[in-house]
Amino acid sequence: MHTPVARLAGHALVEALIAQGVGTCFGVPGESFLPVLDGFVEHAGRIRFVSCRQEGGAAFMAEAQGKLTRRPGICFVTRGPGAANAAVGLHTAFQDSTPMVLFIGQVGAEVRDREAFQELDYRAVFGPNSGGFAKWVGEVASADRLPEYVAKAFHLAMQGRPGPVVLALPEDMLRTPTAAPVLPRVEPAQAWPAPGALREVRTRLLAAQRPLLLAGGSGWDAGAVQALQRFAENWQLPVACAFRFQDLFDNHHPLYAGDVGIGVNPKLAERVRDADLVLAVGPRLGEMTTGGYALLAAPRPRQTLIHVHAGAEELGSVYAADLLLQSSMANAARALETLAAPAAVPWSAWAAAAQADYQANLVPLPVAPLDLAEVVKTVQRLAPADTVVTNGAGNFSGWLHRYWRYRGLGSQLSPTSGAMGYGIPAAIAANLLLPGRCVVAFTGDGDGLMTVQELATARAHGARPIVVLVDNASYGTIRMHQEREFPGRVSGSDLVNPDFVGLARAFGWVAERIERTEAFAPAFGAALARDEPTLLHLILDTEVSTTRSTLSAIRATALQRRHT
Repeated sequence: MHTPVARLAGHALVEALIAQGVGTCFGVPGESFLPVLDGFVEHAGRIRFVSCRQEGGAAFMAEAQGKLTRRPGICFVTRGPGAANAAVGLHTAFQDSTPMVLFIGQVGAEVRDREAFQELDYRAVFGPNSGGFAKWVGEVASADRLPEYVAKAFHLAMQGRPGPVVLALPEDMLRTPTAAPVLPRVEPAQAWPAPGALREVRTRLLAAQRPLLLAGGSGWDAGAVQALQRFAENWQLPVACAFRFQDLFDNHHPLYAGDVGIGVNPKLAERVRDADLVLAVGPRLGEMTTGGYALLAAPRPRQTLIHVHAGAEELGSVYAADLLLQSSMANAARALETLAAPAAVPWSAWAAAAQADYQANLVPLPVAPLDLAEVVKTVQRLAPADTVVTNGAGNFSGWLHRYWRYRGLGSQLSPTSGAMGYGIPAAIAANLLLPGRCVVAFTGDGDGLMTVQELATARAHGARPIVVLVDNASYGTIRMHQEREFPGRVSGSDLVNPDFVGLARAFGWVAERIERTEAFAPAFGAALARDEPTLLHLILDTEVSTTRSTLSAIRATALQRRHT
């Protein structure tokens, strides 16, 4: 192996990233990692650094990168305050099982443990014992070992249950020359389900009367989702997707039953409870997907439960399942596809009813003067079929998840952590990483203002997503819960908003205010046709998206229409 000449460790780090196939890094520059920033200059044309306006936005962009590429998204932040700001993206990557590496500047060795300027103990703050920020935290003390640490970070981020890792970079180490060679591209080991366990899956499926396939989690590739679809078709299994993993199965497929998460179709929730077998392939089976651990009762569900997951530590951690299979999603789906199906199954009517319930739930109750269901349907009708849709957190997302019909893997960027502020940065990252794809972000007034400064990042780096901002002058989800728990007693959830059109234009975006449903289609069509980023500011009455009665009425009307 050729040993490179000595260069700054910061330059060696950039070379190590290039060796791992990284072409884009996100972050906010800091004086603690100046040699790394200089390394991006040294290797310009092979890798780029996207300078963001706040570390939370940068970390969200890296998390979206991890979702889209299935390899670690990369984020650089400086010491202390920068690291603290990035924590929201780190937490999202952890809960969403997204591979990510957060590089953090660290104070030099000569001032460690003195509470030096912006000093933090990153192992204590972000380590596995901190309660859910990172799979591993390392600190590189020796410049000669830097390539080793980078390779280890990539391996741990992708292996088993994917997730974020943190690597602290002392500034004196980054200035040290090193001749250490970079290491080869890391690929995770792929576990395969045991043959005996696969035979047991088939035996239990043959004994079932009301089975349900529940798909979710990370680690999927295009071949795996296609294999899963063929498995479902072979066995004629109704398929539901876990919370915010709706792009794992074609929502137009006749076996699709809907998504199990916040605002779940009551008919689908009932179907999960009534199933005699649930084959969960990939999801963690967290609180949102299980309806507060009620649809699948914890720790021992009423249904026969077969749980397939990439992480050994996840299997059995909450549910005492009947059968546990550790496998990567790529291998699990291909293995399931090999299971010989019977000539006929007894649950054909069960699967057909699941699809009918899903179709009935797509019928909206018209709302005037601005109908969000029609807005979502209009975007889907006019936008290209491979459009990437992003969103953060808020009641506005309920309309998106219910009415948007995802067509394939990589078309949904949505935080299962429920993090606010995710939609705009994720859309910018998607547009920069997939420049030929249309990207649409749905966000709210509370949600969007948390990372609105990243509109400047989009303009600076040539991203041109379309942002649909729903303004109901409220933290709508909180207001909805207030109305349920303390009717008529509103506290803290009302918002006084800026002129979003003027704000977007100040960032160099095209922007338009929309107050009526019929005005949306021409505005969105124009946004699709232009080469500039566009923000569409939708004005929605607070009561439409915050009262439980309104949301229940929309759902009940869809069910009523099914039976009339």
